[in-house]
Amino acid sequence: MRPMTVDDIGRVMAMEVRAYPFPWTAGIFSDCLRSGYACWLLEDERGLLGYGVLSVAAGEAHLLNLCIGPQSQGQGLGAYLLRKMVELARWHHAQRVFLEVRPSNPAALALYERAGFNEIGRRPNYYPARNGREDALVLALELLPDEAA
Repeated sequence: MRPMTVDDIGRVMAMEVRAYPFPWTAGIFSDCLRSGYACWLLEDERGLLGYGVLSVAAGEAHLLNLCIGPQSQGQGLGAYLLRKMVELARWHHAQRVFLEVRPSNPAALALYERAGFNEIGRRPNYYPARNGREDALVLALELLPDEAA
């Protein structure tokens, strides 16, 4: 794993558009980097495997994007990257991590639930969808002090 740079946005975008029907834009990734969000890449000798974007402020972290490329899914890399992003939130002294997930994405929902995230709410019409808009489930993970790294 290593921090993302502006020079990585092209490769990240290539993966983003393969992974999602409604991808982020290059401008969103640029804005995240410019804002000082924790943007990390997961790579090996084959190249880019995935990435994560985390914002941390006022003792709370928000996992904004977690992606494993379609060619690398199903190998446990999503769980690994999620653990690393949660560790990063702890390192920044966050007390909890929030995220949004599509109810129509059962693989992601299961990943987050296995990691200990719990549903705490719903954001109506949050995501673009093929037939209009889709709600987001809001999940949270409490980071207990005795688990701090």
